[in-house]
Amino acid sequence: MRKKLALGTVAVAALGLLGITAASAADSMTITSFGGAYQTSQRKTYFEPFAAKTGTKITEEEYNGEIAKIRAMVEANSVTWDVVDVDTQTGQQGCDEGIFEKLDYSRIQPQDKYIERAAQECAVANMVYSTVIAYDGDKLKDGPTKVADFFDLKKFPGKRALWKNPSSTLELALLADGVPANQVYDVLSTPEGVDRAFKKLDTIKKNIVWWEAGQQPPQLLASGEVTMTTVWNGRIYDANKNEGKHFKIVWDGQIQDFDMWVIPKNAKNPDLSYKFIAFANDPTVMANQSKYIPYGPTLKDAIPHIAPDILKDLPTAPENSKNVLVSNAQFWGDNGEELRKRFNTWVAQ
Repeated sequence: MRKKLALGTVAVAALGLLGITAASAADSMTITSFGGAYQTSQRKTYFEPFAAKTGTKITEEEYNGEIAKIRAMVEANSVTWDVVDVDTQTGQQGCDEGIFEKLDYSRIQPQDKYIERAAQECAVANMVYSTVIAYDGDKLKDGPTKVADFFDLKKFPGKRALWKNPSSTLELALLADGVPANQVYDVLSTPEGVDRAFKKLDTIKKNIVWWEAGQQPPQLLASGEVTMTTVWNGRIYDANKNEGKHFKIVWDGQIQDFDMWVIPKNAKNPDLSYKFIAFANDPTVMANQSKYIPYGPTLKDAIPHIAPDILKDLPTAPENSKNVLVSNAQFWGDNGEELRKRFNTWVAQ
C-alpha cells in the first residue's frame, strides 16, 4: 500500500476534520472490470462512494475476462491489479490454479449471508444475473409461464432461439424434462443424464435458431423470427426500457450466475483490497447497483433495501425465485471440455 511517510501537523488536522486519515488520503488501487454499462454501474455504486469515503484514489481498467493476463502477472510477480471482476468459471479456475487469494470472510461478510454459491473460496459474488426464457408480449398475448413451455411446440408453435453453448442449454433441457433444480447437476454428472438432456433437445432441434452474442435474442424476438428465446435478463430489461418493447420474461427455471470479486495472488495492496470488497459487500451499498443495471444483489440482507419497482425486474426478487437453478462453476470446470465436444458435434449433425 502506498502512503505518504509524513504530513505537516496542519495538514493532518485538516484531514482529521474531514474524517479521512493521513494514510488513506494517499492510498491508491486499481480495479479491473468488463467496461460498458456494467462498469458504469460499479463506478456509481462502489468506486466513487468508496473513494469519497476513504480518500482512496481508484484507477479503473477494463479487460475481456481473459485469465491468461492475470496468470502472467502473478507468475511474473508483477501484479498491477488489486481487485478484479471475474465470471464464476474464471473464479473457480483461478482458485484451482492458485492465482487468486483464498478469501478471509471474517473481513467481508459471513458466508451464510449470501445466496447459494455466491461466496466461494477465492471469489465473492457482487451481482447475480440470469439466463431466462423471454417472448414478445405484442406477438404472443397468452404466452408461456413455465420452463417446460419452451419445448412445447404444439401449444406454442414456432422457432426457439438458444445460446450456442452447452452451459445453461443442457440444464434448461433437464429442468424442462422435470428434473428438480437441486438434482440437475447430479443427473448431468451421469452418462444417462447427458443422454436425457440431448434427447430433450432433440424434440425441438429442427426449430432451433442459435445465438452467440447477447444482443441477438432481443433482435430475434423483435423481428418475429422466433417465438421465444433464452436470453440474459438484462437484455430484456434494456429492450423494454430503451427501445419501447413489450418483451416478457418467464422466470420459472431461471439459471442464475454471478460476477465476482477476486484478489490476485501477490497483489500489492491486499489490505486495501479487503477494505474495498468489505465496503462493496455492505447490504445497503450493494443494493444501490440495481438502480443502474437490472442485476440482483447476492447478499440476502440487501434485498429489503431495493425499491419494489426495481426489485420486480431482478433475478433475486422473491416472486421471481420460486424455481431457480444456480450455475455450478465447479461442474463446468470438471466436465466442460467433454460436454462442449459432444454439444458441438450434436449441433453440427
